[in-house]
Amino acid sequence: MRVAQLGSGTPEIAVVAGIHGDEPCGVRAVERLLDDPPAVERPVKLVVANETALERRVRFVDEDLNRTFPGDPNAKTHEGQLAHRLVEELEGCLTFSMHSTQSHAEPFAIVNGISETAHEVVPQLPVVAMVETSNFSEGRLFSEIRTIEVECGLQGSETAAENADRLTRSFLTAVDALPGDTVGRDLPVFRLTDVICKDRADTYEVFVDNFTEVSAGETFAAADGDVQVAGESFYPILMSPNGYRDVFGYAAEKTDVLTSPPAAD
Repeated sequence: MRVAQLGSGTPEIAVVAGIHGDEPCGVRAVERLLDDPPAVERPVKLVVANETALERRVRFVDEDLNRTFPGDPNAKTHEGQLAHRLVEELEGCLTFSMHSTQSHAEPFAIVNGISETAHEVVPQLPVVAMVETSNFSEGRLFSEIRTIEVECGLQGSETAAENADRLTRSFLTAVDALPGDTVGRDLPVFRLTDVICKDRADTYEVFVDNFTEVSAGETFAAADGDVQVAGESFYPILMSPNGYRDVFGYAAEKTDVLTSPPAAD
């Protein structure tokens, strides 16, 4: 784990990259901040988490770090020990954690409950939606640390790296660590309600778009040609043929539309 800091003092803000070793976009954003450090108005902690997995270009070494928190200093796995160290490092910090996905090219935010902080900060970020995932938060970083996660774009793409840099600077501006104003937007909010499982097969297909409502009776996916039909309407989230080994993605309901306050004159 690599830890650095912008500004002096005790940070209450942190930026985390490299939770997964096959998602380098956030690492690029952190490296840009370190290569040309901006003048910050609040100290910011910068963390590149799973350096070993990043070096090996694998998602994890022993187990998924973002399903391992709070970890254990005596764990038998690399990620189990690392999770414990990371929780200690981030204690007391509002944390911005960057990821990428195989399911959706445009950035979106993921939170563990719609807190006052999420309500204020997320509509100021350049994201297309906020996803509330408290029903599926076990073992994730935000189960232990106040965290706003962002999916920056498609895994391994240059666009995801560019988005990560833009998202990080927007977050730091929104929490008054960088000077300037953010751009507010109307932001739809979704709550995950169920896992969409997939059977073992050679080929998988997805016929719907994330964040677009699927109607009851609509065919939304197939495994080796065997189709899955919606029993009731839902919004697909993180839905892709290849993202997860045993699930297509998640079903969600749309719960709200948030609007950020206008910038002060």
